[in-house]
Amino acid sequence: MTGSDVSQDKFSKSFLILLALAISLIFVLMIRRFLVAILLAGIFSGMATPLYRFLLMRMRERQALAALSTILIVLLLIVIPVTAFLGVVASQAVNVSQSVGPWIEQRVGQPDELDRLLNRIPLYGWLGPYKDQIIAKVGDVASLTGGFLVNSVAAATRGTVTFLLNLFIMLYAMFFFLRDGKAILDKILYYIPLTPTEENQMVERFISVTRATIKGTLVIGIIQGGLAGLAFWVAGIGGPAFWGTVMAVLSIIPGVGAALVWVPAVVFLLATGEVVGGVLLAIWCAMVVGTVDNLLRPRLIGRDTKMSDLLVLLGTLGGILLFGAVGFVIGPIVAALFVTVWEIYGVTFKEHLPDTSLVTVVGGGGAKDRG
Repeated sequence: MTGSDVSQDKFSKSFLILLALAISLIFVLMIRRFLVAILLAGIFSGMATPLYRFLLMRMRERQALAALSTILIVLLLIVIPVTAFLGVVASQAVNVSQSVGPWIEQRVGQPDELDRLLNRIPLYGWLGPYKDQIIAKVGDVASLTGGFLVNSVAAATRGTVTFLLNLFIMLYAMFFFLRDGKAILDKILYYIPLTPTEENQMVERFISVTRATIKGTLVIGIIQGGLAGLAFWVAGIGGPAFWGTVMAVLSIIPGVGAALVWVPAVVFLLATGEVVGGVLLAIWCAMVVGTVDNLLRPRLIGRDTKMSDLLVLLGTLGGILLFGAVGFVIGPIVAALFVTVWEIYGVTFKEHLPDTSLVTVVGGGGAKDRG
C-alpha cells in the first residue's frame, strides 16, 4: 500500500468516525425524551426475563406470544397498581401542601396556644429562646415544600399525554428486548472497542447493581414506607400514603432515612396532646421500621453492588434529581457504570499511572512524601 493509499484510508476512517458521531448525536437528540423509557424497558426486561423464559417453554418457543404475555402480566401486576397508588400519593400531596401552611400560620397567630403545645415536648426549655426563629424556618420549609408538591402535581397533570407516550414506548421496547435481547446486546457489544473481559465486566456490573437496587433499595424502601405509612394512618396523621412514599425514598439513607419523617411526626403528636399515639408511633417506628434495613439489607443485597453506601446514596439522590422518580433505580446503575469504567481505565493504563502504594500522608495535613 502506497503512502497516498494510507493517507486516503486514514481520511476515510476519520470521516466515517466523524459521520457516525454526528448522526448518532442527532439521533440521540431526536429521541432524548424517550431515553429514560428505553432504559427502563431494558431494566424491566432483564427483571422479567425469568418469567419470559418460563412462558416461552409453556408456549412451545413462540417468542412473540411469550413476550406479549410477559408484558401483559407486568402491566396488570405492576404498572397499573403503581400508577393508581401514585395517583393517591399525588392527591394526598396536594392536601398536605394546602394544610401545613395554614396550620403553621394559625399557631403562630396564637402564641399562648403555641407555647402550651410546645411545652409538652421534652427538652423544649433548651429551645425556648429560639422559638421565633424555629417557627419562621418551619413556616419557610412548609411553604417551599407545599409549593414544590403542588408544582410537581401540576406538572404531572400537564404531562399526562407524555407519560402515556413514554409508557407505550417502554412497553413496546420491552417486547423487542424480551424477544431479541441477546441479539441486541451482542450487536451493541460488537461496536464497543473493548476486550471481551472488559465488556463482560460492564455487563455483570450493570446486572448486579440492577438486581441489588431492585432487591435491596426498592424492596426495603417499600417495606419501610408501607409499615410507617400504616402507622401514620393508625395514628390519624393526614396523608399516610404520601408520607410513606417520602420515607420509602429516604430509606436509601441507612439507619436515619425514615426517621427524618417519623421523628417530627412523633413530636407533632406529643405537642398536640396525642401522647399515647406519639409514644406508640415512636416505639413502632424505632423497633420495627428502623430494624427492617438492618435485617433485610444484608440478605437482599449481599455483595451485589460492590459499591460504598456513600456512592449508592449519591447515585440515588442524583438520579432522582436528574431523572425524577425513576432515578431511584437509574441513579445507582449510572454510578456503578461510572466506577466500572474507571476500573477498566485503571487496568488499561496501569503502566502509565503512578504507584500509589509509595505515597504516604504526613500528619493528616495533606503533605505527601514518596518513598
